[in-house]
Amino acid sequence: MTDRITTHDALIYLMVTMSAVDKAMNDAELARIGRLVTFLPVFEGFDADRLVGVTRAAAELLKGPEGLDIVLEVVRDAVPHRFYDTAYALAVEVASADYNIQQEEIRLLQMLRDRLGLDKLTCAAIERSAMARFKSP
Repeated sequence: MTDRITTHDALIYLMVTMSAVDKAMNDAELARIGRLVTFLPVFEGFDADRLVGVTRAAAELLKGPEGLDIVLEVVRDAVPHRFYDTAYALAVEVASADYNIQQEEIRLLQMLRDRLGLDKLTCAAIERSAMARFKSP
């Protein structure tokens, strides 16, 4: 990897990783990634035409040896500390997209929390807000 990984790229890598961690990147998760990139302020200035390429680069990185660990390192190094909670929220958002959070997704959230040094209360609040947003009647 000779190209510099931007904050935007790292956040997309994380979302793709969350989608792929259960071995089933579904349409709901991929659509959620696309929507998040187009409207969230953290992605301001990102060229949406690059989304497919960045997504492919993330998938290639994940295929390699220690891909998951490398993605977590990329996120930690490329995302400014002030956006660590945002990164966690994006991961939760993608995990929630299909209304069915798998054990592998929970484990990735734990690993992300530990890698970024996020406190449990912050993570619980983010997770609880996702539960409130996706609650069905």
